[in-house]
Amino acid sequence: MIGCGPNQRGGALLLLVLALIGALGPALERSRAASAADSFFMGSQAYVAGDYPLAATFYRQAAADAPAPGVWHNLGNAEWHCGHPGKAILAWERAQWLDPFNANTRANLRYARKTAHLDGPNLAWYEVYSAWLPASAWAVITTASFWIAVALVTVPGWMRWRKADWPQGFAAVGFTLFLLTTPALIGVSTRSRLGVVLIDQAPLRLTPTHDAQSLAKLAAGESARWERERGDYVYIRVNNESAGWVQRAQFSPICGLRPRFQNGSSSPGMDTGGTGNRSTR
Repeated sequence: MIGCGPNQRGGALLLLVLALIGALGPALERSRAASAADSFFMGSQAYVAGDYPLAATFYRQAAADAPAPGVWHNLGNAEWHCGHPGKAILAWERAQWLDPFNANTRANLRYARKTAHLDGPNLAWYEVYSAWLPASAWAVITTASFWIAVALVTVPGWMRWRKADWPQGFAAVGFTLFLLTTPALIGVSTRSRLGVVLIDQAPLRLTPTHDAQSLAKLAAGESARWERERGDYVYIRVNNESAGWVQRAQFSPICGLRPRFQNGSSSPGMDTGGTGNRSTR
């Protein structure tokens, strides 16, 4: 009788674990998607009924399970009706990060900032450029254009193909596209440090302590860039002017959430559709 050695049993166990992970992964994703759809539906029902705090709670849960532009857009609408301009602007900024083509989200941001007398973030030219497409699209275009150009330069020689002009021409186009998209990637990186002040009259302090001197009071919805962290405080710069420390709970970045960051007039409309992929004003 042939027995199994320790190495064979260990290998079989590893294969079993990998098979279970492969089988459970899609099931867990489907479960999260279903949970997000349910939360979105319940949020929409609460919004239509005028229960905006409950709607915001459900939309927030949907965004945690499956972030989507429509979910963030509708969360912003609910937060606005709750009288939370900072949280509303943050949600709309997140929606715009994922879908910069949504005119309704842009209109809501303009309306909210005009109503609250707030300025938008100061953006460099390459940051404005990077906002033309979703952040993930720039990464795909840059990576694909570079490697396709490299392949067109190297593969014909390896395969001993007959010399032709078209691979070099397309390679030149690929490298040109790579160079043109590189500033956008830089813009995406620097824009990822943008954030929003969540509460009104948030004190901007000289040092990261509760008793520190207050340099200014920030309005809810104010845009700023976070630069570093210390304890429960974040050092931010407001539109390249005043800078200081605010409590972590009073400020949240638009994207690239780091683990320690987790935590009466006409108004924008909402989407009562499916899972948050559509949004109407």
